[in-house]
Amino acid sequence: GACSRSCPGGVAALASVGAVTKQTLFPPLMPAGRPFRVSNASRSSRKGIVASSLQELLSKTLDAFVITAGIVTLVLEEDGTVVDTEEFFKSLDDNTHFMVLENGQKWTQTKNGVVAVRKKKKMGVANITFDLYKLNPKDFIGCLNIKATFYEIYSISYDIKCMGAKSVLRKVLQLISHAAQITGQFLLYTGTYMLQLMGEYDEDDMCTRSRRE
Repeated sequence: GACSRSCPGGVAALASVGAVTKQTLFPPLMPAGRPFRVSNASRSSRKGIVASSLQELLSKTLDAFVITAGIVTLVLEEDGTVVDTEEFFKSLDDNTHFMVLENGQKWTQTKNGVVAVRKKKKMGVANITFDLYKLNPKDFIGCLNIKATFYEIYSISYDIKCMGAKSVLRKVLQLISHAAQITGQFLLYTGTYMLQLMGEYDEDDMCTRSRRE
């Protein structure tokens, strides 16, 4: 009989202790923070801030830009849309760009209408080197090295060795010599033709003068 009377109170006490223990061991999970970028009204300063809620983002923005007084407004940097509800904030993607406006400040569009955040990376740079090494009095070895970098991220390097570099070099020099001969002949013919035209012009001019006399 004593057991049955004390059981209800004992069960309630155990349930209460169990609830406290559960709250202590398993605290509610906080939402993970998301990365954002916030700039001032003139876009002269930009801060990277990680926040899980709109209130947290506003609080960290005030600290980052050392804003101690006044009312601030958070807007989207691209079009000036005001962000004032948690629901709208949750719908935005990570790395969204915001702008914080203090009293009297207004959102302004960039000159070209596009917010430039990152500098354009160079499309690609290629370096080509060709070295000749003398193996013996009769032959050379040629080494062609090509290094290319694309968008400052990907790099490719090739090393090509040519054992019979002497014969290849001879062919290249022959082609250059032949091209120089053709160029020289073209200039010679062009000069001769121009001299002939100038001579005919001089003869016509002399004939005109003699007729006038």
